[in-house]
Amino acid sequence: MRFVPGHAELQRMTAILPGERAPADATVPGAGGGGGGMELKALADAHAGWSFEGVDPAREMLKLAERTLGAHAARVTLREGYIEDASEGPFDAAACLLTLHFLDRGTRVRTAAEIRRRLKPGAPFVAAHSSFPQEASVRPQWLSRYAAFAVASGADPEMAEKARGRRGASRPAHARRGRSGAARGGG
Repeated sequence: MRFVPGHAELQRMTAILPGERAPADATVPGAGGGGGGMELKALADAHAGWSFEGVDPAREMLKLAERTLGAHAARVTLREGYIEDASEGPFDAAACLLTLHFLDRGTRVRTAAEIRRRLKPGAPFVAAHSSFPQEASVRPQWLSRYAAFAVASGADPEMAEKARGRRGASRPAHARRGRSGAARGGG
């Protein structure tokens, strides 16, 4: 897994927020296959009566999700594909963590709309997306915040600075892959 400061806290909060309104027997999709099953496992750990659907275009991520889920795998349907390939629902809640930054803006908007369309009216939708302004005048400040948050979260300062340097040297994920719209509806 990549260096993601606050990832465990993000998963804990994601398990709490939909639980405020979703029923004890909720059905919940996870776009992106739940980061190899981590998101789905965190939700399954917190909500014993929920069932899930994970969608990801990468077969390897789905295999990893199945291993990560362990005993929870019986409560999860994994689908290879994009959001358009997910069940129509309606679902009681949804989560999409750290997936949208792999898509260009137009595809992100369409993906979020497709997830929302599959939800029951008023159902909670938790999305977390890794992005920050790319303008040269503010990018260094945002990278410094990233490193500071990592250190405040317990990361080794040297490791945080290396991660800051890697993030600073790279372009957004969708631009690196040349996938402005090729990602279709996101996974």
